Amino acid sequence: MALARITVLISGRGSNLAALIDAANAGAIDGAITQVISNRPDAGGLAHAERNGIASCIVDHRAFATRDAFDAALADAIDASEPDLIVLAGFMRILGAPFVTRYAGRMLNIHPSLLPAYPGTDTHGRALADRATRHGCTVHFVTPDVDGGPIIAQADVPVLADDDAATLAARVLEVEHRLLPQVVGWFCAGRVALENGGVRIVDSPSALVF
Repeated sequence: MALARITVLISGRGSNLAALIDAANAGAIDGAITQVISNRPDAGGLAHAERNGIASCIVDHRAFATRDAFDAALADAIDASEPDLIVLAGFMRILGAPFVTRYAGRMLNIHPSLLPAYPGTDTHGRALADRATRHGCTVHFVTPDVDGGPIIAQADVPVLADDDAATLAARVLEVEHRLLPQVVGWFCAGRVALENGGVRIVDSPSALVF
């Protein structure tokens, strides 16, 4: 059986991309990252693709007058590599409903909070302001409802008394690097799927072991 083809979308340093590459290289994912796309030409994560011989391209959102035009160009770039799965790994653009619908059931996102708490940005600062005792990350299917798609898995960390946004973000990032490759592995193995607006478990995934 051929390995699943994975396209990863990034906007920044690409640490989750690096975690996915490491997992794929180690054989922990029945898939291969065949393309990396960034909406920012200065994204540090592009270097991870280059070092690993992965094709990459830039679709700079600033070059387009409208979101629809950007979405259309991004879709063209994605389709060129015929991926089985698209992973948003720190991709900091809101995508329009037609774009999301085009890839329904084969697009995942990792978000730095325990959704449905703290959708959007500044998740760590908002958690601290609310005096939350637990925080974490979520991997979910992408739907037109921003950060509201069906949740596949979550990982949590304690919020410590002396945390600031930076220290809390670093602790959450550590579990992101474990959770995302595991969920991508489940998807590529055919163990989870989007069905009737919810997550269908084809074969019960093993529990996360941190």
